[in-house]
Amino acid sequence: MINIEIDNGSGFCFGVTTAIKKAEEELAKGNTLYCLGDIVHNGRECDRLKQLGLITINHEEFKNLKNAKVLLRAHGEPPSTYEIAKQNNIEIIDATCPVVLRLQQRIKQEYDKNDNPKKQIAIFGKNGHAEVLGLVGQTQGTAIVIETPEEIQKLDFNNDIRLYSQTTKSLEGFRKIVEYTNENISKNATFEYHDTICRQVANRMPNIQNFAKQHELILFVCGKKSSNGRVLFDQCKSVNHNSYLIEDASEIDLKQVEVAKSIGICGATSTPKWLMEECRDAILNHLREKKE
Repeated sequence: MINIEIDNGSGFCFGVTTAIKKAEEELAKGNTLYCLGDIVHNGRECDRLKQLGLITINHEEFKNLKNAKVLLRAHGEPPSTYEIAKQNNIEIIDATCPVVLRLQQRIKQEYDKNDNPKKQIAIFGKNGHAEVLGLVGQTQGTAIVIETPEEIQKLDFNNDIRLYSQTTKSLEGFRKIVEYTNENISKNATFEYHDTICRQVANRMPNIQNFAKQHELILFVCGKKSSNGRVLFDQCKSVNHNSYLIEDASEIDLKQVEVAKSIGICGATSTPKWLMEECRDAILNHLREKKE
């Protein structure tokens, strides 16, 4: 008998759950609701909400929108977005994750100090990611984004450095940057770092590794746009080479599941539980049909 298990620790994080709930509540009232960017980096979930009436727009479309209601997703937005909303009489439903919001405030406070014109505010994060754009916006675009520990060379170690992190980056990468900077910072400069990685996300890494070890085959369900998904999938792959990233049930290799005795299904913080359940049901239906 095949064993199929869905990882209890996978699925939406608190910030995404709150954003989707706010969207559903507003749409249930029959109101027209726009969302600035994909509410979550998962195409299937975005399609589901689109069917409920959610209209996804980009920043260019947002600039030309007037007298409307717009949801800001969990990733957060730069100050310029709120300024445009005020000018265009746009009502904002702010679903920025509280963890991201606190990080934005901390970076803005650091930037507003004006204690040293050569001070560098650095953010360990993915260039162009929605959350990172919101963080950089707190510094009027002056923060330096470091995608990998190797990019630490972008910084000038002769001048003060203040380091922060995108909430979904890896703790290991952040620690490498801190270690290297501590070793190389000039005696005439100061270095302060703030571990701003969300523990709800960071703790999933060791947990998902343990889950991946327990199964012969791992199906990691995730949207292609999810940077958090890529990090978590790599954790699965590092302990179980028989791990595969799929967007939905249509991408399951049915020949693989026919021979596997134990299958683990897991996903990113942007993966809805219903999508993982859909993958499980597709496998069970296929095996049932094959028996018949």
